[in-house]
Amino acid sequence: MDPFALDRSSPVPLYFQIAEQYEQAIVDGRLRPGDRLETEVALARQLGLSRPTVRQAIQLLVDKGLLVRKRGVGTQVVHAQVRRALELTSLFDDLSRAGQAPRTQILGLRRVSAEPAQAQPLQVAPGEPIWLLERLRLVGDEPLAVLRNCLRTGLVDLEAFDLERQGLYGSLRRAGISMSVARQRVGARRASPAEAALLSEDPGAPLLTMERTAYDNAGRVVEFGQHVYRPDLYSFETTLVQR
Repeated sequence: MDPFALDRSSPVPLYFQIAEQYEQAIVDGRLRPGDRLETEVALARQLGLSRPTVRQAIQLLVDKGLLVRKRGVGTQVVHAQVRRALELTSLFDDLSRAGQAPRTQILGLRRVSAEPAQAQPLQVAPGEPIWLLERLRLVGDEPLAVLRNCLRTGLVDLEAFDLERQGLYGSLRRAGISMSVARQRVGARRASPAEAALLSEDPGAPLLTMERTAYDNAGRVVEFGQHVYRPDLYSFETTLVQR
């Protein structure tokens, strides 16, 4: 990665400046999973800093889950947290744009009778047949999210899509269906035992949640999604403007 730019006159502690620059290098892909960092001694000598200052910077990133220390190996990059803007995009597209190599495991795809909680956002009658799609989204071999989507059966044939290789929104676009607007709610809750097993978490661990109802250009409901994410790997970002 590029040399560190440290401002020794800044009120921001030097260890924090180092940690921020390492984190940015991980996020933008200059440091990739598996890359090894220089030793604390070498980095301290290079920057003209004390070893405790460098150690504090590294520990901050270890605590964030971005680095891991391995005996006999050194300090390695684990992964970059996925930061998702609050925009009408798909997780698959966001990961692909970030160079994160998304993978998908289909947990289930079937026609079911709509329960009231599914029928209401889809604007169908309870008991009407709908598609229920459940997937596990991974980055490399690391599980990131469990995705649960409901769609009207009369809108599209999901069995015609290769949803392990392509994202849902991308597949819908290729079928001539584009999302125009959505209502979305972000929250948090504890992982169920099944979710914990899929996401390599402990039962009851905190998870981020996102619920979305998306509409096409004609104002039709296209899909209703209920997703859960590992908070150590994922976050939502938005820009706030004062009015």
